[in-house]
Amino acid sequence: MFIEQPARFLRWIYPNAVWRMDPSAKAVYLTFDDGPIPEATPFVLATLARYGVRATFFVVGDNVRKHPDVFRAVVAAGHRIGNHTFNHIGGFRWHSNCYLENTEKAQRAIDASAGGEAAPLFRPPHGWMRPMQYRIIRASGYRIIMWDLVTRDYSRRLTAEEVLANVKRYARNGSIITFHDSLRSIDKLRRILPEAIEWLLAEGYEFRLFD
Repeated sequence: MFIEQPARFLRWIYPNAVWRMDPSAKAVYLTFDDGPIPEATPFVLATLARYGVRATFFVVGDNVRKHPDVFRAVVAAGHRIGNHTFNHIGGFRWHSNCYLENTEKAQRAIDASAGGEAAPLFRPPHGWMRPMQYRIIRASGYRIIMWDLVTRDYSRRLTAEEVLANVKRYARNGSIITFHDSLRSIDKLRRILPEAIEWLLAEGYEFRLFD
């Protein structure tokens, strides 16, 4: 649970980040990190379309640059777009000004293909950044979205069935659920993403986008 659901001290470090939405609403928020890439994102889009579900994609700016057609397909399907830096950089290895510059470079790539957003969304790669970076990103107008449940679909130590079990065990009202449209995750997603969506629907959850 320390990994699948964030520890309380992380919420204290980033107190104004969004970790969970309204706990009184029977709704969840699907998110996908690290794309878009042609090997994974089209499958995710097709699966979401099959069930009439919209999600939020936290995209890497360099992937947007390399795969503009895939990115435009995400936008055309009505999904929400978030910023995941240009190079998927870890905050602890970067000075704060450089971290912000990389984030804004990603936002420019997003805006060039999708149009600007009044309050752009941001999720730090690996879920970590320096406190100063957190403050600068917030002051620059980004809404920082973390997660209530990370499925760990990227882990080589977990089977697809164990990833699905994480969804079933930890999903709850207001959960922000994190999957990955990445090479490390796609084999598991092909097996369990439809089943995860079907289970959430059967449990009565509505799928929502961030405002």
